[in-house]
Amino acid sequence: MSDTTLKQRMRNKDLVTGIGVDMKHTLQDLERILDKNPCDFLCIDSQHSAFNEDRLESFCKSAQSLQIPVIFRIKHTRHTYLIGNYLDLGPTGVLVPEVRAEASVDEAIQSFYYPQFGKRSSGGSARWGIEAHPDRLAYAEWWNDTGILQVQLESIDAVVNCGKLGKDGVDAFTFGPNDLLYDIESYTDPPFKTVEQCIEHVVSEMSGTDVAVGIGIQHPGDREKYLDMGLTVLQTPLVVRCFKALGRAAPPWKESA
Repeated sequence: MSDTTLKQRMRNKDLVTGIGVDMKHTLQDLERILDKNPCDFLCIDSQHSAFNEDRLESFCKSAQSLQIPVIFRIKHTRHTYLIGNYLDLGPTGVLVPEVRAEASVDEAIQSFYYPQFGKRSSGGSARWGIEAHPDRLAYAEWWNDTGILQVQLESIDAVVNCGKLGKDGVDAFTFGPNDLLYDIESYTDPPFKTVEQCIEHVVSEMSGTDVAVGIGIQHPGDREKYLDMGLTVLQTPLVVRCFKALGRAAPPWKESA
């Protein structure tokens, strides 16, 4: 298996693909899903789905046994102060929704990373990778080089100010197209009139930086359009998943076996 982490691949602007799944899936469910739907990471959601901490920990334990990273979308931007607690339950990364302000990104970074880059508290036996890195300082260094912090852009303000939001420590921007459309529709004469124009602006602004840009694909046929626009992080809900559309023939851990 390659030693290149998912975080490094994102920052290198390599194409990475994920599947949105339900936290209720068991280990056996995940084995079947990944066998038929190869991907680089799994996405789970608490913003628009039922959630409790026991379920999150159990799901992440199953994913870790399969060595498949998990990105967890938190419930609300105001919950960034809880990111460290969520990560103690086993996700490999978090997605912060509806980000508009630099202060939200600053708090997310501080809560996500260990000192001396961030201020995350040390602890939690369910943490991703803790068994292989039990030493406090060794784990902190490993996590800061491995954990994935994503920020979701869902407003004109966020798109216009993406250069300020793409701070050191942010690995990827993603888009919430439906909420972004609501915001576009609130303007009489918006600076960007379509989601595609917003994407093009953000991709241009992030060129030459370590911040990747991605989106959740609702229609597998849109893959080539988004690739042509420069997106490198593509996620598809399981219900519309078509692994051939995402260009993978086998799970990454089997490709390099």
